[in-house]
Amino acid sequence: MPTATVTTLRPWRRIALPAIALVSAVALAGCQAAEPDEASGDPVEGGTLVYASGDAEPTCLDPHVGGNYPQALLAGQFLESLVSRDTSGEIIPWLAESWEPSDDGLAWEFTLREGVTFTDGTHFDAEAVAVNVEHLKDPATQSSTGYLAMGKVDRVEAVDDLTARFVLTAPDSALLESLSQPWTAMQSPAGIARGMEENCEAPVGTGPFIVGEWVKQDHVTLVRNDDYSSPPADAGHDGPPYLDAIEWRFVPDAASRYAALQGGQVDVIDNPQPDTIAAAEGDDVLTWIDAPRPGAANRIELNSGQAPFDDERVREAFIRAVEVNDGIDALFFGTAERSYSALSSAEQLAYSDEALFEPDLDAANALLDEAGWTDRDADGIRMKDGVRLTLRFPVSTNQSIPAEQSLFEQVQATAKQAGFDVAIELLDLSSWYSALFAHEYEIVSAPYTKVGPDVLRILYHSDSITPAPSGYFANLAQLDDPAVDALLTEAASTSEEAARADLYRQAQERILGGYYLLPLYDQQNSFLLDARVEGARTMPTVSTPTFYDAWLAG
Repeated sequence: MPTATVTTLRPWRRIALPAIALVSAVALAGCQAAEPDEASGDPVEGGTLVYASGDAEPTCLDPHVGGNYPQALLAGQFLESLVSRDTSGEIIPWLAESWEPSDDGLAWEFTLREGVTFTDGTHFDAEAVAVNVEHLKDPATQSSTGYLAMGKVDRVEAVDDLTARFVLTAPDSALLESLSQPWTAMQSPAGIARGMEENCEAPVGTGPFIVGEWVKQDHVTLVRNDDYSSPPADAGHDGPPYLDAIEWRFVPDAASRYAALQGGQVDVIDNPQPDTIAAAEGDDVLTWIDAPRPGAANRIELNSGQAPFDDERVREAFIRAVEVNDGIDALFFGTAERSYSALSSAEQLAYSDEALFEPDLDAANALLDEAGWTDRDADGIRMKDGVRLTLRFPVSTNQSIPAEQSLFEQVQATAKQAGFDVAIELLDLSSWYSALFAHEYEIVSAPYTKVGPDVLRILYHSDSITPAPSGYFANLAQLDDPAVDALLTEAASTSEEAARADLYRQAQERILGGYYLLPLYDQQNSFLLDARVEGARTMPTVSTPTFYDAWLAG
């Protein structure tokens, strides 16, 4: 489960929180999850919370379109999902009160919450659910994350106003997990009908806030929904939010965000630098929420669909050549731990094998010799048939923090010892996507967030080599292995927990053992809050912040 820890820097004191079970390949261990910070008094109504985000400004506020994490951060304030999760990982009611699968797993009936309206005054009902799923599946929507999550849903039938039947093409053990995500959240059919351009500017949901204005390259204003009545089952109160509004600013520079927080110009920042978190140890007015994302670990994917990584020996040589641990220790100041898994440690079925990733320069050199990369140029870079062993490494400046970029430079330096030329190119998000679409990469780091281990199917099934309607293809490793496909397909259709866990373990063993990726660390989701922000928490779905229960004290 996403394991969010609230730390109040007064000074550097951890708050005890309810435990979550994390299942690894070896043992079952208890750990702590976040709830709203300890309140200092009764909730205070009113006020505008100012949030400064370092994530890329979305090009569209509708998370159905595309489907990236910056959209989820914002959409979680004004859109709601059919279901949510609690801190133990259990699926809990939200816009749906209950649900029941058919015996063959090919249909699910959801009983919807009564009396819920969208903020345009239209009713939330089964027909609205059908329209939303159709919108996600329509290629014209250019969806990626939501489209892939709904891959087995053929259609939704409105049995009656409050009963929506999902009809599937095959059983889907991840359906509830997929429906808990912001990228499949419910929007007003009337809002969708306005067309993509207008809906991107201000999607209409049922949530506690409403999109007021969007000043591009500056901020989005969210205003309170005074008629709000549909919080998830684990919310801290009923009725409208306490805050009058949220001003969501886009501040790409990490130092500027932190300075604004220290100076009282903003109340919450995301993506603080690891050294900033460590430096804040002596600060008595900040709270740190550490909420690693579910889904995949941060990792480097090796493009096995083209040379030189179509040769497993070269893939293993690269992984054996690089040193990661020293960089994580030095650059992340204790805020991140090395991963040896394709999955985030927040996932119950994460499997890891540290032995596969032990650096061994001698073994790397022997493997490259065996693969025919025996010559070296004047720079010490290996050559084969007159071609340099160059690895193009496009890096998105919008998705990676400076500490991570420094870690990539360490990978570059250590890989050179074995004769790899790692060519890092820092790109804006649009150019980065263009490089991926054109397959102009040999290695790439691409975060992917999805609730549950089904993220493995999205990332490593050969079907995901084919681009989604948005143009994005999730299988960046270009892994095309019928055995992996079979395991992931069966796991996605198996509801029996032990059998599902075994299938995902086998799949992970084969993916890791084929040296298709280099795990780094869990996807970091960190927030620093001014101490006057009370009641804020992260959602136990994809670890996005929610300010429904929040207020400004003092």
